[in-house]
Amino acid sequence: MGEVPTLPSVPRRSSRVFIRIPIRASGKNRQGQRFRERCETIVVSAHGALLYLNETVELGALLTLHNPATQEEEECRVVYLGEPGPKGQRVGVEFLSPAPHFWCMEFSPEDWVSHSSAPRQPN
Repeated sequence: MGEVPTLPSVPRRSSRVFIRIPIRASGKNRQGQRFRERCETIVVSAHGALLYLNETVELGALLTLHNPATQEEEECRVVYLGEPGPKGQRVGVEFLSPAPHFWCMEFSPEDWVSHSSAPRQPN
């Protein structure tokens, strides 16, 4: 049997949280027509999200996400397209600039270490 190629692991820029948050996405679909759709997230981070979308979009497309809970909007770029499923297509988006407060949650800084895993310092 041949070896299965693996991708090098790339460290995440921010923590990911698996959470369903109802949002609205708007932009242009694959046919160039404007759309606005209610959808929900699968995973969120300070740098973007993975969400279910019923509209077909292209990689690199610009979208605007609207969080009804905060009335905030953020522009993002489509960076991943998954297979379509019963809830829609899994679409990965990246904010054009980091927006850690868009999801109304705090994300741990990159260098955060829990006290239980940190080495003890002698007194």
